[in-house]
Amino acid sequence: MYDVLVLGELNADLILSGDVAPAWSQSEKLVDDATLVLGSSSAIFACGAARLGLKVAFAGVVGDDPLGRFCREQLAAHGVDPGAVMVDPATRTGITVILQQPGDRAMLTFPGAIAALHAGLIDPALLRAARHLHAGSYFLQTRLQADLPRLFGVARARGATTSLDTNWDPSGRWEGLDALLAVTDILLPNEQEACALAGANHWEDALAHLAARVPLVAIKRGAAGAVAMRGRERADALPPRVSFVDAVGAGDSFDAGFIYGVLAGWSLERTLRLATACGALSTRAAGGTAAQPTLEEAMRHAGI
Repeated sequence: MYDVLVLGELNADLILSGDVAPAWSQSEKLVDDATLVLGSSSAIFACGAARLGLKVAFAGVVGDDPLGRFCREQLAAHGVDPGAVMVDPATRTGITVILQQPGDRAMLTFPGAIAALHAGLIDPALLRAARHLHAGSYFLQTRLQADLPRLFGVARARGATTSLDTNWDPSGRWEGLDALLAVTDILLPNEQEACALAGANHWEDALAHLAARVPLVAIKRGAAGAVAMRGRERADALPPRVSFVDAVGAGDSFDAGFIYGVLAGWSLERTLRLATACGALSTRAAGGTAAQPTLEEAMRHAGI
């Protein structure tokens, strides 16, 4: 049995750090540091959940190439079972190049196999073996989109819970989610995504709108903390102070902490405080996984 099965995209992140901006005309600029790390919202979430002590399996697709092997090895090294990650020799593994400047970042992504996962590649026995089903990067996983409402519905019918972090919609349309939200137990957007999903101008309005459609909603607000609502119950939490390096994957580490608290049966306030601590602590190192906390560390910083 698994605590969490993640249906997700897999890619690597190449993080370039420095107070520089790229220039055309064959100009060369020097950066201060370069780090190759496991990328993708879903994978960072999976690693964070495993770090907290949950038993996690990952279903995804990579190419038969060095980046694909790197992604599978990194999942395993972080305690995630990569047995359901398919290797497709007909495609290539995706990669995102991140230029990290003080206070901002720019990203260029080669999608590769990011969109290749679909229901036919997911073992039904694996679905039956998980008590929670999580999906991330909905708008990038184009082949999985049509399958997700059925997969979530099947999971719920046998007593499992479901969660969704849509991440940003590059098309700007924010469409096609009605059927999926109807079978989603936990929705985990950031402030901008929540407003886009709800068609609202302010996160407070977005929270009220989304909480009327999904049983449990948590909105990530960066340095301002987070807010969660379940029915009429509401909780707010501020992040602990940390030595900030970069925010890559902080929202995904938040998600991991939040799902841990829900599966553990914690109160909404305690769950949100743990999640906020997990997100903040993950920003202490470059990339999304290097500084993810253990449960003991996160609880200590959350004051719980």
